[in-house]
Amino acid sequence: MPIRIDKLEDLAGQEGSLHLALGVFDGVHIGHQAVIARAVDAARERGGKSFVVTFSPHPIRVIAPGKAPSSLLATLDDKAELLKSHGIAGLLVIHFDEAFAEMDAADFVRKICAGNVATIAVGEDWRFGSQRLGDVGMLRKMSMELGFRLESVAPVMWDGERISSTRVRQAIRDGNFDAVLQMLGRAYEISGVVIEGRKLGRELGFPTANLRTGDQQVPRDGVWAVEVDGHLKGVANLGTRPTVGEGERLLEVHIFDYSGDLYGKTLKVRFDKFLREERKFDSVDELRAQIGLDVAAATSELSS
Repeated sequence: MPIRIDKLEDLAGQEGSLHLALGVFDGVHIGHQAVIARAVDAARERGGKSFVVTFSPHPIRVIAPGKAPSSLLATLDDKAELLKSHGIAGLLVIHFDEAFAEMDAADFVRKICAGNVATIAVGEDWRFGSQRLGDVGMLRKMSMELGFRLESVAPVMWDGERISSTRVRQAIRDGNFDAVLQMLGRAYEISGVVIEGRKLGRELGFPTANLRTGDQQVPRDGVWAVEVDGHLKGVANLGTRPTVGEGERLLEVHIFDYSGDLYGKTLKVRFDKFLREERKFDSVDELRAQIGLDVAAATSELSS
């Protein structure tokens, strides 16, 4: 995993020259990847370390909570893992609160550049600092003052429109995973720790791993054919399980031909094909029979 730090002062303490990609990077879609690649390439060409500088929680949840997305595309751990695959050496996660939101944009740049910063890469429309007054124009002027090279990256387009995290989230909600694949450059997965449930699935003959999805973006509720950890296949129910009278939204995954203990482990689940809506059955026996049909349908989908 990349080096992970959480204070600006820690960035200044890094040895060698630094090549920074700045942004929220929710989901690390291919537009984000274009920005990150500039920092990675600069470190490779000029020597030093490439770092992503990002923020948690999502800044808009602090600045304008009424406009903030209710769901995100990646946990911080997922983001760190994705960044490793793109060659980043380090990750600075700045805690974003009201005090940080009031920091003057120029002061933020000077604090970032307290270390030996050789490159700063951003999307050309990125805004930052108090009242979002910082922009590429300000960075360009400060690059001459502070001696870093600015890499301003144009938005990446797909299907005639700019790729954005908002657009990816909507595609996931719509279940349009072909579009999600094109915009992320990879299949979308959600991750979660397996928690202990009522073990009703085991009693029905279909043991499940229960995961809370947190604030990760999920598709529509219902039954899905899924892949788990990249190589296991299964069927999953996303929703509130109305037949057994439970209300908490969970992702329940039945993994085919698996009998190991999964409690406490983190699983990555990829939604492959929507099978049916979640619904309330008249009896547990009717539910058991339907699960058998769901398993058969998922097996057919995943083997085709």
